Amino acid sequence: MTHTLLIFIAALVFSISATPLVRRFALHLGVTDVPNARKVHTAPVPLLGGAAIYLGFVLALLLFGDRFYVRELVSILLGATFVSLFGLADDRWGLHAYVKLAGQCVAGLILILGGTQVQLFQGDWAWVNIVLTLLWVVGITNALNLLDNMDGLSGGITTVAAAFFLLLAAMSGQYLVGMLAAALIGACIGFLRYNLNPATIFMGDTGALFLGFLLSALAIKLRFPSNVPWVTWLVPVCVLAVPIFDTSLVFLSRLRRGKNPLTTPGKDHISHRLVAKGLTRREAVLSCYLLGCAAGMVAVFISQARITDAYVAAGLLAAGIIVGIAWFEKA
Repeated sequence: MTHTLLIFIAALVFSISATPLVRRFALHLGVTDVPNARKVHTAPVPLLGGAAIYLGFVLALLLFGDRFYVRELVSILLGATFVSLFGLADDRWGLHAYVKLAGQCVAGLILILGGTQVQLFQGDWAWVNIVLTLLWVVGITNALNLLDNMDGLSGGITTVAAAFFLLLAAMSGQYLVGMLAAALIGACIGFLRYNLNPATIFMGDTGALFLGFLLSALAIKLRFPSNVPWVTWLVPVCVLAVPIFDTSLVFLSRLRRGKNPLTTPGKDHISHRLVAKGLTRREAVLSCYLLGCAAGMVAVFISQARITDAYVAAGLLAAGIIVGIAWFEKA
């Protein structure tokens, strides 16, 4: 526990220290997010804040992480670095959505080659694990990227999800997952010091893709020896219910309107819709945090539940998501 706390503090300090420096660098290069009709900010805001999150996370692990786990970390860090570089290129020069998608697939393959993949099926059906791993990694990576649409939202939701991953890892004695989650929490909180409304820097795709990839990898690494896989696969899905809900809402809404979900930007995310219903931007973001906490508590219950109870709880959460999508779309 002391070691995990040290990693958290180190990531927090590195992130807080690096963010102002990265902000100056972004301004010097002219890498800013310029306001337009689909943006909620009214003045240019520096991007590249994700670089500070990356530095805080990586430096904390390299300096204070247990060397015993280095081999297991390599593929996760390589894949996360790879998608983050694609995000950096997008922030600086702009990349087509399908180019970023290809990069995420390659990062997913790096993760699989390093031995981190879904393990639901055995024997002749083992290939399905690879497909599910790629779908999960690409899906969650993009979900966090799509969620990065309001001050403090993506970083805060990542902090909430990582906190529940840390709790679940502690409950099942998984030091590696706990170490990664602690570093992620510290790096995100340090960045949120400058990213909460009104934000003075955005993480950009550099950070959003990095965070999404790491959360997808943590979810795969998490194991529950005291329960069966056909129950425990529900746990990470519940922990990440908010980005999954937001992505589902956006995709269904845009498809219903005949738009391409990947290349059609707009103010149709859960945060935008909450603001449209009368909440302030900060209240909308905090509401999403609370939803993330509620979904995380469901995940903790499922991790300890019998199969019937687990599926009832997950079914109720899924029903809530469906009702929420229908409510927002009806409005």
